[in-house]
Amino acid sequence: MNTASVSSSTPLPDAAYRLDGQLCFALYAAHLAMNKVYRPLLAELGLTYPQYLVMLVLWEHDGLTVSALGARLHLDSATLTPLLKRLQAAGLVTRTRDREDERQVRIGLTDAGRAMQQRARSVPEGAVCATGCAPTELDTLKQELEALRERLARHITPD
Repeated sequence: MNTASVSSSTPLPDAAYRLDGQLCFALYAAHLAMNKVYRPLLAELGLTYPQYLVMLVLWEHDGLTVSALGARLHLDSATLTPLLKRLQAAGLVTRTRDREDERQVRIGLTDAGRAMQQRARSVPEGAVCATGCAPTELDTLKQELEALRERLARHITPD
């Protein structure tokens, strides 16, 4: 719903006050279903979904700082640091202080982390197959969700 087209004096339909009328619930339920699809796919890799997302970013851009990684994933360092420690304990990443700025920690892939990328190729294929959607339909949905996230982000006050 475009905020420009809805004023505070425009009454919402009755359905907007029911569970099934909530956009947030539809997104939440879809998120739960997607996680159930990903769980067995990622179990084969020994990763959780958030860990998988970290690995996806590192496979694209190895050696990022924690802050750059957090920005890419929309996660704060308090959420990201425990994930990174678990990935380090699993032997998939290294965490080292940046030589030029010791306040920054860089995350690098180990040989095992790099090798996992090839094994992980089946994960997106399995997830896409589970949706039953055509690639163009998925691309449109993804673009709409990204646009929604950007619009919502404009209304979020920083912590």
